Amino acid sequence: MNTVKGKNILVIGGSSGIGLAITKQLIDQGAYVITASRRTIEVLTELRVTQLQIDVTGDIQALSALPDVLHGLVYCPGTINLKPFTRLTEEDFMQDMQVNVFGAVRVLQATIKHLKKSSGASVVFFGTVAARTGMNFHASVATAKSALHGLAVSLAAEYASSHIRFNSIAPSLTHTPLAGNLLSTPEKKENADKRHPLGRIGTPEEIASLAVYLLSDQASWITGQWIGMDGGMSTLKTI
Repeated sequence: MNTVKGKNILVIGGSSGIGLAITKQLIDQGAYVITASRRTIEVLTELRVTQLQIDVTGDIQALSALPDVLHGLVYCPGTINLKPFTRLTEEDFMQDMQVNVFGAVRVLQATIKHLKKSSGASVVFFGTVAARTGMNFHASVATAKSALHGLAVSLAAEYASSHIRFNSIAPSLTHTPLAGNLLSTPEKKENADKRHPLGRIGTPEEIASLAVYLLSDQASWITGQWIGMDGGMSTLKTI
């Protein structure tokens, strides 16, 4: 049974990577999708997606054009700023917080009234496996994504009575433009695959399928969760 058909869903960062994969799957399942990102792309125009241009670190005025009722929100923006801790500056930490956390706060404060008008809205955030499994050089992004999950569980409690669900997906390395530098050679790709117990990195489409499920009515009793989708990296050690 299709349970996102006819829903109004806002995808922040829907023009590439996981966000684009989510948008495509939602359209295929009959949802009405609005994307908001720094750029518009032709493929979304062809899919008849409403595209808004915003910058989550600053100008989000375009969100005033949203429909009165939102049934779902996906916040996809992320960063990969991998450096030794002693080379990370306060500005590095602040930039990761601006994109991953404060941007989500800005978007939610602009959209919460629309979500409350739905009889059962769902909000999906994206964390990282590195926030649960310590990894070298991930101090800044892991800090920001941990804060984002803290925001999700706090809001899950605060808005439970309004029937708004908040959940976080924590992927490991996924084949997206954001991860391009980490997968830029066959050797890097092979090494990345080998670090995962299942022997490969993830795809945007796989991650998107979980996000779409969490947006659906079938997930109506799931809230406040941090769901790992990482090829076993966070929980398994093969021998």
